[in-house]
Amino acid sequence: MDFAAQFSAYIERVERGIDALVPSADTRPARLHEAMRYSLQAGGKRLRPVLVLATADLFGRRHNALPAAIALECVHTYSLVHDDLPCMDNDDLRRGRATAHKQFDEATALLAGDALLTLAFQLIGHHYAAAPALAAALSRDLADAAGSARLIGGQMEDLLAEKKSDATPAELDFIHLNKTAAMIAAALVAGGLCGGATEADLGRLRETGRSLGLAFQIIDDILDATADTATLGKTAGKDARAGKTTYVKLHGLAAARRHAAAQSDAALASLATLPGDSGFLAALVRSMAERTR
Repeated sequence: MDFAAQFSAYIERVERGIDALVPSADTRPARLHEAMRYSLQAGGKRLRPVLVLATADLFGRRHNALPAAIALECVHTYSLVHDDLPCMDNDDLRRGRATAHKQFDEATALLAGDALLTLAFQLIGHHYAAAPALAAALSRDLADAAGSARLIGGQMEDLLAEKKSDATPAELDFIHLNKTAAMIAAALVAGGLCGGATEADLGRLRETGRSLGLAFQIIDDILDATADTATLGKTAGKDARAGKTTYVKLHGLAAARRHAAAQSDAALASLATLPGDSGFLAALVRSMAERTR
């Protein structure tokens, strides 16, 4: 298997899907749809939609997984647009270019994020209407992952932990398990649902996503502390300047690296219990563990 070629093929499917499924930039109101596309088409790792597509392929792709993959990317991108706003992380750079509120304005960025979140569920409702049980399962799982107890709750806890001197490991795990890992697990489960995975396999996919999500976020913490802005495509060192609670701050750089490696190993172990050839997904986990941005 040529991992790089397969990964590129999935990325190409995602980019074509975004272009086809998201309203065109001249759709009225044009400024809003231009901002939505600006944020969605800024590139990035496309980890979540690739996970959806690859997992659906692993289980036989019973249903077209592309709308679900784009729905996941819409929710992820909305969270980044809002995360960058001055009222939250106040960042000027994302994926190597100006953040949405800098390129447009704060109100447009806020509305673009709102519209991307709504679009995710429009995509699921429209494209899986002929399979209502699947549409309900995809909507339910994505709403749970993106809701007040998971993605948004993790963001709230992250803000509350800024400049907190007595944050605990349990509080940090809550942030990462919900702000990051919940959506990565949701991507794997969405792919499993589209592929026809059993309930037992969906449980294994959730375990994989939990471990992969923790590893991914810990590596983000490490890179924020060790890489430069040009390499990351976003502002380096901002976590330390903001006094954020991170794995590096709480445990130190060496321990954070060990913990990331342990979580990557746990994700690989979970993948190994799935039926079929999970070689691509395993290679993807390894590539995320070795990334430099």
